[in-house]
Amino acid sequence: MKGKKKKNRSNRGGNRKNRRENTYDTDSKASTDQRDLEEAGGEGQVEGRNPVLEVFRSGRTVDKLLVAQGSRQGSILEIINKAKKEGIVIQEVNRRRLDELSQTGGAHQGVIAFVTPYSYVSLDHILERASAKDEWPFVIVLDQITDPHNLGSIIRTAESCGAHGIVIPKRRAVSLTPAAIKASAGAVEFMPIAKVTNISDALETLKGRGLWVAGADMDGELYTSKDLTGPMALVVGSEGRGLGRLVKEKCDFLVSIPQKGRISSLNASVAAAVIMYEMVRQRDFKLLKGQR
Repeated sequence: MKGKKKKNRSNRGGNRKNRRENTYDTDSKASTDQRDLEEAGGEGQVEGRNPVLEVFRSGRTVDKLLVAQGSRQGSILEIINKAKKEGIVIQEVNRRRLDELSQTGGAHQGVIAFVTPYSYVSLDHILERASAKDEWPFVIVLDQITDPHNLGSIIRTAESCGAHGIVIPKRRAVSLTPAAIKASAGAVEFMPIAKVTNISDALETLKGRGLWVAGADMDGELYTSKDLTGPMALVVGSEGRGLGRLVKEKCDFLVSIPQKGRISSLNASVAAAVIMYEMVRQRDFKLLKGQR
């Protein structure tokens, strides 16, 4: 029965439509900075010039801004001016203190912003976003991604590709840490992300709402040979183990990227980017032919 079910779902043929129709302040005291760190928490801290600028552009609330002493040039000056305009408290601290506060290994580029925690969305919100744009739903589902840099890179690519949202699990996976936010280069401010209890259940919900589910897996068919248009969710597995067994069983079909060298697999964010852009290519081609 299981094999027959997969075969039917992989057949994306003629019956497909039937299935889916500021105040400036100088304060470098260690106690103040430590309190800032404790209050911010992992998802309330944004580091780096571009990510902080995107926070301002997105309209998310900035509670406090820390800048390195003497920084008054380039994008740092732009950040300070935006903070002053919005009445945000700015504290000037030495770089050693920023290094201690940094959760990105010191890659703060002289600025750390304490912001309201990221507001996760529901699956319905993501699908409604696609509907509002009159576009086929384009959702990225991540199964136990643990590297914050991979998460950030996937968010950045997904936003660039026009994806409507990303789904991540609540447990056994990285969330929006400062490192992930910085790796996204600010894209997280514009990409809706849903955090769910169970990825398998989320996939069932998406399929019930008319989406086809494609899983990235070494055992899959060549990714360019499959129809990746229409309402679609792409599932990308963890860096080491790939897709979990239950998650793989929920996929309608699997796709793989050919490996020509000696390395056994691609980085998760690279593999996701390759397949996402194939989805974009196929969708754009169909639109050009007027097949939507």
